[in-house]
Amino acid sequence: MRLSLNALDQSLTTRIIDEAKTILAEVGIEVRGRKLKERMLQSGLVADALGKRLLFPKEVTEQALLTAPSTFALYNRDGALHTTVGGDAVHFTPASSALKILDHRSGESRLANTADFVEYIRLVDGMEHIDYPSTAFSTNADIEAKVSDIWRLYLCLTHSSKPIVSGAFTEEGVPPMAEMMMLFRKDKQELIEKPMSIFTITATGNFRYSEDSCQNLLDCAEWGIPIEIVPVTLMGLIAPVTLVGATVFHTVDVLAGIVMAQLVNPGAPVIFGGAPASFHMQEASAPMLGIEALHLDVLYAAIGDELNLPTQAYMALSDAKFLDAQAGAETFGSGLLAGLAGVNSVSGPGMLDYVMTFSLPKLVFDNELCGQIQHLLRPVVPINDLPTMDLVREQMKDEHLLTAPHTLEHWPEQLYLTGKVYDRKNEDSWAKAGSKDLLQRATEEVEQRLSRYTPIETSAEIDAEMRRLIISGMTQERPLPEIPTPPERSEKKKRGRRQNRRSL
Repeated sequence: MRLSLNALDQSLTTRIIDEAKTILAEVGIEVRGRKLKERMLQSGLVADALGKRLLFPKEVTEQALLTAPSTFALYNRDGALHTTVGGDAVHFTPASSALKILDHRSGESRLANTADFVEYIRLVDGMEHIDYPSTAFSTNADIEAKVSDIWRLYLCLTHSSKPIVSGAFTEEGVPPMAEMMMLFRKDKQELIEKPMSIFTITATGNFRYSEDSCQNLLDCAEWGIPIEIVPVTLMGLIAPVTLVGATVFHTVDVLAGIVMAQLVNPGAPVIFGGAPASFHMQEASAPMLGIEALHLDVLYAAIGDELNLPTQAYMALSDAKFLDAQAGAETFGSGLLAGLAGVNSVSGPGMLDYVMTFSLPKLVFDNELCGQIQHLLRPVVPINDLPTMDLVREQMKDEHLLTAPHTLEHWPEQLYLTGKVYDRKNEDSWAKAGSKDLLQRATEEVEQRLSRYTPIETSAEIDAEMRRLIISGMTQERPLPEIPTPPERSEKKKRGRRQNRRSL
């Protein structure tokens, strides 16, 4: 048994789901993408009297939910099983969609570029408690906006073998990204059988899916790419200020995406996700770490669990501007809630300032927090300590258990030892180590981890084809950004560098 939250009672859970199904059937969703709308009409949905919104009959919704898988596997670049998403498993991944980076060398908050992204992906590749990276922030003016999504995917695929949380911000973005990933599989069918990414589909609020989201959902479902449906439910502005009402609104938006994906491709992997926020009535801001927004996170996760679907949430991040006490409190508090609620994919580490700014020192600090949360979530089971009388006798004999066989055998996996970024020293040891504060320790850890990065190799043929896919989507002829070379490693390390799975 593991620690968990009981967020909703069964009767209220049932009422929320029933209410959401009723709204879908009677009010429906505005599906702005022409191709997806046509596909949905052919699949059993009906238009309202004005022809503007699609109505989801309850029987269609319920049948579609029966085909949505409760779990799915993610594979790495080389085709090896990496993890399973769903069930009780909790995974942490960096949050997405920032524009700026908080430069750990200058202290400046500025627009991010390709060099920043390369350092980020090299850093996250070696993190023990970040399960897979995301395309966390934009490279801005470095690359034409139309191909920025596939460019970041390229940088991920050439610097890490881990699966990726990604997505497209344009209607035409998914197919070339899928083709790029297919270069690491035999064919499209193997990419479907061994997916290496999760793509985010954003529901835009007001019971509406935009043109971009509609086309991306259609393309992902046809390519078999797992998707997370992520409404930005803004409590007090475009959703009720009360928790139950907000949960119903949120459930409507997510259910619509899940049903549409199943109607396109029954069995398509879909995650019940979200990025809710609460509207700040004084600052006119939208804090994702407002306590009521966090409460909504765990409530909709309970709805996803009830529907036997994998879940996702934007948690383990902060609205603070720097790596300070607020950042630590919001990240650990929300990450812990996500873990206790059993959220399967937690999008957050590394992010600050209303998902506008990414910080590498915060990412290494958050990696540590995620490790502690995972340690807490381990099942509680007897480990040679029931019956307990032998341990009592050991304690009575020596008045300690420090050198007891039971302690020597089990302390390495039972007592979590934090890394250097976390302060567990006494005051004298801390002073001798330089009296460093959190930001200093985290910044040093960034540089040390970057120096230990081991590159992965990609065949020249695959690399050339990936670059061709990027260039073919550009409207102006310009060179692709330079990619900084990694630090040199020893010959022994070089010989152990990882290879891609196949050549063209």
